[in-house]
Amino acid sequence: MYVADSRTSKASAAPASAEPASGAARRGAVPGAVLALGTVSLVTDISSEMVTAVLPLYLLTGLGLSPLGFGLLDGIQNGFSALVRLVGGHLSDRRGRDGAARHKAVAAVGYGLSALCRPLLLLVHTVPLIGAVIAVDRTGKGLRTAPRDAMISLATEPAHRGRAFGVHRAMDTAGALLGPLTAFLVLRLTGGPLLADGGERHGYDAVFTVSSCVAALGVLILLLFVPNRQQGDDVPTGPPTLRAGLALLRLPGLRRLTLCAVLLGLTTVSDSFLYLLVQRRLDLDVGLFPLLPLGTAAAFLLLAVPLGALADRIGRHRLFLAGHGVLLLAYGLLLSPLRGVPVALCVLVLHGTFYAATDGVLAAAAADAVPAEQRGAGLALVGTGQALARFACSLLFGALWGAVGGPAALGWSAGALALCVLGAAVVLRRPGAENARKALEETAEETR
Repeated sequence: MYVADSRTSKASAAPASAEPASGAARRGAVPGAVLALGTVSLVTDISSEMVTAVLPLYLLTGLGLSPLGFGLLDGIQNGFSALVRLVGGHLSDRRGRDGAARHKAVAAVGYGLSALCRPLLLLVHTVPLIGAVIAVDRTGKGLRTAPRDAMISLATEPAHRGRAFGVHRAMDTAGALLGPLTAFLVLRLTGGPLLADGGERHGYDAVFTVSSCVAALGVLILLLFVPNRQQGDDVPTGPPTLRAGLALLRLPGLRRLTLCAVLLGLTTVSDSFLYLLVQRRLDLDVGLFPLLPLGTAAAFLLLAVPLGALADRIGRHRLFLAGHGVLLLAYGLLLSPLRGVPVALCVLVLHGTFYAATDGVLAAAAADAVPAEQRGAGLALVGTGQALARFACSLLFGALWGAVGGPAALGWSAGALALCVLGAAVVLRRPGAENARKALEETAEETR
């Protein structure tokens, strides 16, 4: 906290037109705040994915929870996390006594809640209590998402936001890759069971303990190295209200983007269902199933930065739509008569490419459409709309799978996604959209 505060105060004392800063901006250098936030996300994702990698097995085999019960537990909590995101965005836009927005403070609360949940897993041994702990963890995730993305957007020049979000998402995904591997190594080193047997717990307790330490490190990095103040903190504004946050949908650019995010989210099959289809349709050995998410994450990690930079050049809306076109190709491969590991690898690469072309790019596009003083609330609106739409898609796809089977359900989803991509292209294509974004960038440059 003191390191970040001292660095911020020195930066604010420097002239706004200092040549080194503007020169760095022209070169598109990634700001230190973005790298610090990326490090926080990397470390936190290692912690959370360590738990995610073993928790389903622990609950289903060790504590006897049914798959349906686990699915409902996970789904309800994900939906709750999406709603909490609105609260996090609203609170982060409120200003403290120093006039700065509270993005860092709200993000710290969110990361802190998740960190506190890790040691609690050592103390609770029943499904209801574990469900309550997971709910608190998801609350923390919902609180921190919007203020974190707001800090990334405010710390970055408008022309380079796609690349900045790409860097952050790449670091975040690196943590998602390292988390399951770390959990596996901890289980091996502690001699714990690789399969829950309902009797031995020490292997899982070791995972929860290491995860707690890693999560605490993430909070410490946030407090020490992420500045409190960002660009836009000096913009005079009254205290934000929830009504004012929802009124942001009156902005044409944000309303169009939110509508498209919801439409496309309603037709985006969840990762879990996609991996099940990959394993079953392509006749893969069931032992390979745990490795499928790593394929998506690896492609995401490698492509997030270059595709983010490409979005800055060709337009974020275009790349966002193109990413969903790539997802359609993945669906097409799954529905084709082709089989085998090479086809599975192609599907996973396309799936990771989809995330690299849409996840951070959507946040960068939303930041373009929202004023700086309401950045957290605006990003929360878009993110919440997309998350709730994907949650609804999971429920609909599961029901459709039960009625007509997985391949037929995927065929219906692919057709709906193709129609939604065409509709989103029409909605986002309006005269002067790109000129408006460039004008915003020029205005920001003149202000500095």
